[in-house]
Amino acid sequence: MPAEPVAPPAVTEDDPGGRTVRRVVAVVALGAVLPALYLPGLVHNFFDLKIYMSAMDWWRVGHPLYDYVQPDRVQGELYFTYPPFSALLLWPFGLLRLGATVAIFTALTVLAVVLTTRWLVAPVIDRHGLPRTFTLVTAVLLVLAVEGIRETITFGQINMLLVVLILADLLFAVPQARRWAGVGVGLATALKLFPGIFIVYLLATRRWRAAVVASATAAAATLLAAAIAPRDSWRFWTHELWTTERVGRTDIVGNQSLFGLLSRFTAPEKPDRLLWLLLVAAVAGYGLWRAARAARAGDPLTGLTLTGLVGSLASPITWTHHIYWFVPAVVLLADAALSANRPDEARRRRWLAGLALGITALTIYGVVTFQAWGAGLVRTHNPVDFVLQNTYVLLSLLLLAALPVRSGLGAENRTNWTDLPSSHDRR
Repeated sequence: MPAEPVAPPAVTEDDPGGRTVRRVVAVVALGAVLPALYLPGLVHNFFDLKIYMSAMDWWRVGHPLYDYVQPDRVQGELYFTYPPFSALLLWPFGLLRLGATVAIFTALTVLAVVLTTRWLVAPVIDRHGLPRTFTLVTAVLLVLAVEGIRETITFGQINMLLVVLILADLLFAVPQARRWAGVGVGLATALKLFPGIFIVYLLATRRWRAAVVASATAAAATLLAAAIAPRDSWRFWTHELWTTERVGRTDIVGNQSLFGLLSRFTAPEKPDRLLWLLLVAAVAGYGLWRAARAARAGDPLTGLTLTGLVGSLASPITWTHHIYWFVPAVVLLADAALSANRPDEARRRRWLAGLALGITALTIYGVVTFQAWGAGLVRTHNPVDFVLQNTYVLLSLLLLAALPVRSGLGAENRTNWTDLPSSHDRR
């Protein structure tokens, strides 16, 4: 009789070699996709960083900092718009060759992505016994794939520096009541103003000392800049800060704020300010209320994530590279899905996992990278336009309502989740 063919041994879950191969293949495949995602953004050619450096050259030879202007085919004219304290930190980079500055900014951004991703993901790995190296590497690659991070790198932005300061403060210093709690948020606020929403968060959560330290730090940095550059500081705080036209057109799809959403209905006219303020008040009130509840429940990550989303929605200008807060939101949703491991939580687990995967896919595809919106006015004409032009705004509003809050962290490494209906509640 002919010998029967012998099947090769199956790779099972207990085969560590097979698991390692699959993980390596997954990481390599994900890493191979990154260049294709970054390719369309190469056209930016570190545009914002070049504006910063040109403005520093202009300033160094004695011109007023906020007189610097650069023509732009889409937005007409662009200016240096950061506070004077930012200019002080950027000034030394103007002494370097542009290539060196680009390399430094890119390396620091990637380093910040690795560091902050580890801060976010390591507790989830420990809580659920996930493979550490594989999970961390995969998470870092996914974060680098997100459109906001791609835009930060290819425009040469400083956003990840702000994220490091905010997360270090609100995840570690404030919960541990360190003496320097609030310094990170204060420095970030002095650099770019938007992080000032986190001082409001500290007040809402009754972290009075940290709020005072943050405010004092921001004031001290601002006064330092005023002492070194008094005329430019006076001009910024009394005039340039209130001139939103200097930042760019508000109807552009890259502006994913409530004001941008309204502007796309009314362009070329500005939207009604009272309507915008009412929407901001409603969103900020609800979002900060939920953020304060999260902080009281001992969940600072959810609290700061909700606050970041509120800030993105409330700011008149929120470019896609400003919205980092989808990253911790996805981590929180994945953690919640992994924690919903009882048989009666299957429906909830599917909802949470589906939401995490959906947000990951949408933020990687993005709203501007693969869309040809053109240089003309952007108007919302129908429901399809509304969804496509305001994807991040709608996701942010969804997360303000749907992001779960953790309670009882650290109790036998078990997380209890609140603010989301259980599978029984959904029936």
